[in-house]
Amino acid sequence: MPLIKCEHVSIGYEGQTVVKDLNFIIEKGDYLCIVGENGSGKSTLVKSLLGLKNVEEGRITFGDGLRQSEIGYLPQQNDTQKDFPASVYEVVLSGRLNSRGFSPFYTAEDKRAAKEKMELLGIQDLERQCFRDLSGGQKQRALLARALCATKSLLLLDEPVTGLDPIMTGEFYQLIRKINRESGIAVVMVSHDIESAVEDATHILHLQETALFFGTTEDYRKSRIGRKFLGGVHDGNDL
Repeated sequence: MPLIKCEHVSIGYEGQTVVKDLNFIIEKGDYLCIVGENGSGKSTLVKSLLGLKNVEEGRITFGDGLRQSEIGYLPQQNDTQKDFPASVYEVVLSGRLNSRGFSPFYTAEDKRAAKEKMELLGIQDLERQCFRDLSGGQKQRALLARALCATKSLLLLDEPVTGLDPIMTGEFYQLIRKINRESGIAVVMVSHDIESAVEDATHILHLQETALFFGTTEDYRKSRIGRKFLGGVHDGNDL
């Protein structure tokens, strides 16, 4: 069974439908990029996948033992996150909160996982530094390590390179690709950068209120909508 299956999903706010009749699946190890213009419903869909927004119609089902609380989530950066008054280690360790159950204490396993994720992302030497003193790229690595601490199977990244310079952006994309390919963790990335998205993604979901395209990246490159948005040659019948 897929990790996530969306069947005829419609989502809205105050009677206004934002996303309608959406159908797609996410399998173990997939790298899905959700692309589309501003206002196309990307953020609304993210909230529903996380259980923060109910669907109006259809259903979202989770398989292969995945629970919504076990999705590793990296939200868009905001000023509150940037000024978080905690050490890098504390920020990363907090990714284990949902797995603690009713225990008020972190376990040795939790602490080991935090150290492991920091090492994976090359920030183990920053563990005692205050999060708010880090550079933009370092902050995103710490938040990615936190998201990894929360999951064994699915990362959900919402515009993760916003505000990063081109070098940091390239490094961050490389990290995501490495995590996906070497660990088998599925990645769902919301991005407005379609050209970069297709470089690493295995699948593309192109939203504009509904799905203009869902399928493999290879097929997306050949599709009318893909050729249009990637700046390729397209005929007069293109969308």
